Amino acid sequence: MKKILLIILSISLFSCSSEDEAPSVIETSDFTNALPLNNGNYWDYIVVGATTTNDHLYVLGDETIGAHTYKEFRTQNNTPTGFYTSSLNNNNLRKSSGKLLLTGSLDLAQGQTLPIGLDLNVVDFIIFKEYATEGELLNEKVGSFQQTVNGIPLNVEYKLKAIGGKNIGTFTSPDGKIYPNVKNTKIVVNVKVTTTITVAGITFTTTVLEPQDVITSTQYLSKNIGVVYTKTLTNYNLDAAYASQLGIPASNSQTQEEFLDTFVVN
Repeated sequence: MKKILLIILSISLFSCSSEDEAPSVIETSDFTNALPLNNGNYWDYIVVGATTTNDHLYVLGDETIGAHTYKEFRTQNNTPTGFYTSSLNNNNLRKSSGKLLLTGSLDLAQGQTLPIGLDLNVVDFIIFKEYATEGELLNEKVGSFQQTVNGIPLNVEYKLKAIGGKNIGTFTSPDGKIYPNVKNTKIVVNVKVTTTITVAGITFTTTVLEPQDVITSTQYLSKNIGVVYTKTLTNYNLDAAYASQLGIPASNSQTQEEFLDTFVVN
């Protein structure tokens, strides 16, 4: 069953010095120009998954939320298929101290198929950190909610994580295009699903989906251009008996790629 989520999301980046230390170049560097946020900037992506589609992502304008001003992102079509484009669509982004902070509701793209629906609200969630080390946990949101599918009550526990990636330098995308000054970042959604059953008046909790990373999305950002390539893996394996009752496959594995086609940034 297809649900619209996500992630995702999308990505994150630092301050301090003394007379005895070298100047804080790291603190003032602006690699976050890897995602230029001027109004009118846009990026066109070829999305390759179960089908091949196109997403047009652009900066609509400014949005003030509380004490901060964000940039609003939109896609030309209301239901983008790419994981990355869906993560930014109808959401707000701002830069702060070498980090990219996302506020909004993450809805899973149509390009991902999961056994449950996910709708994750985030506030200033760090999706990219300029000087993150590889494997560094940039941000994590933990939560749970209840959902009923085919009459079966489900308790869904999730962890949304942003993880620092590699400083790649010159990067050759799988479509053959070459980009300079590239760093990647990773968004991971880990999910556990349980349900309750009653036998002879005794209620038991049983596991439908063991804790597992159901979505792993890696974005590659090139300085002064934006996200040039995204690879998103969607996987799950759940109890076969419950899969039959829920009316969905017991397992699923998908790969989706988003290739930058054309863009205009200022």
